[in-house]
Amino acid sequence: MQRWRVPLGFLCGALFLWFARPRWLTLGIGGGVALVGLVLRAWSAGHIRKNAQLATSGPYSYTRNPLYLGSFLLGVGFTIASGQPLLALPFAALFLGIYYPVMRVEAADLAKLFGEDYEKYARAVPLFLPRFSPYRDEKTKGTKFDASLYLRYREYQAALGLLVAWGLLALKAVFIK
Repeated sequence: MQRWRVPLGFLCGALFLWFARPRWLTLGIGGGVALVGLVLRAWSAGHIRKNAQLATSGPYSYTRNPLYLGSFLLGVGFTIASGQPLLALPFAALFLGIYYPVMRVEAADLAKLFGEDYEKYARAVPLFLPRFSPYRDEKTKGTKFDASLYLRYREYQAALGLLVAWGLLALKAVFIK
């Protein structure tokens, strides 16, 4: 599933664009939701050191999968912007069918990699939906956002993708009634 999530995302994005009937109101509301997802992904990228250190700071102190939560919010925003409520069904099916299994596999991998530290963290922090108060861990106490990680993981590509998608939806809103 991990290999298919990006290609399927692009395929679904193309289908969403085809069936979309955006209006300025849906573009505005969806854009706001998507922007929250984009910011969450950026914040998350600046706190993860993949396979080197267990991420428990920043957004990882609220949910074990803030990058996927950010992607989910981007998708919800895109769905709202499309102006077609029925597009929520394929989006939900795609997200649940791909991302939930990926989160479970990654959780097992992290448990092997970080052992008891991960098990303690997993007991305290939800897999997807965030908790209300941050998880505190002595090992990552004081860890700050690192912009170089944002660049290393090329998270700016999500922002570029959002700009392209919104530009196409805006063109469709103007020229196709």
